[in-house]
Amino acid sequence: MNLKKVEKISKALGDESRLKILKAVQSHTGKLECSTIMEFLNLSQPSISHHVKKLVEAELIEPQKEGRHYFYSLNQKVLDDYINKINKL
Repeated sequence: MNLKKVEKISKALGDESRLKILKAVQSHTGKLECSTIMEFLNLSQPSISHHVKKLVEAELIEPQKEGRHYFYSLNQKVLDDYINKINKL
C-alpha cells in the first residue's frame, strides 16, 4: 500500500460518522443496507450517501447490488493493510 492510499483512507476515517458506519457494517455480519445505516446514525439519506461514497472510494467498504438495493460490507483486507502500514511508519 502506497502513501497516497494511506492518506485517502486516513481522510475517510477522519470523520466520526464514517467511523460509526464502519462499526455498524462490521457488527451486522459484514453486510448492511443504507436504510439500516440511517437508523443507527440519525442522519439524512443524502448525508449517509455522502459518507458511504467516501468509504467506498477509500475501498474500506464494498457495495453489492441486490435488486434495487445496495448492501455494504467491510473490506477487511484493505483495513488490515492500512493498519499494518500505519504500524510500520
